[in-house]
Amino acid sequence: MVNLLTGPKGSGKTQQMIELANKAAKESDGHVIFIKKSHRDTYSLSFDIRAICMDDYEAIDNIDAYLGFIYGMTSADHDIKAIFIDAILKHAHISLDDIPEFLEKLKKISKECDLDFYVSISAGKEELRLVDAEGCAYLN
Repeated sequence: MVNLLTGPKGSGKTQQMIELANKAAKESDGHVIFIKKSHRDTYSLSFDIRAICMDDYEAIDNIDAYLGFIYGMTSADHDIKAIFIDAILKHAHISLDDIPEFLEKLKKISKECDLDFYVSISAGKEELRLVDAEGCAYLN
């Protein structure tokens, strides 16, 4: 399942993502990953969560490289149960136009690897009208 948290910049999505990740880490019998742009605000995450800052991976600069990075994580750790991706539009030059394709590929990975994705997007639902909502859940 791909879970989407949408809304304008500054609407509290990051804090919601952190709370959801901390809850998932407590309730999950597997590993939880939290991917964000920078090292800011990672102190609020539970110690059990693997925080990944994309600033450390400058070579990942497009949607295909980003998806390859995710496949690499899932192939190296079969115990991952949830991957949180905060502020996706700040990662790897991903734009709003890339989101429908990106989410379709996340749905595929979710099914193949039996894990859930949580993605925050600084956009309203009306801006995501091209997204196929089947296999997605809006959390707000």
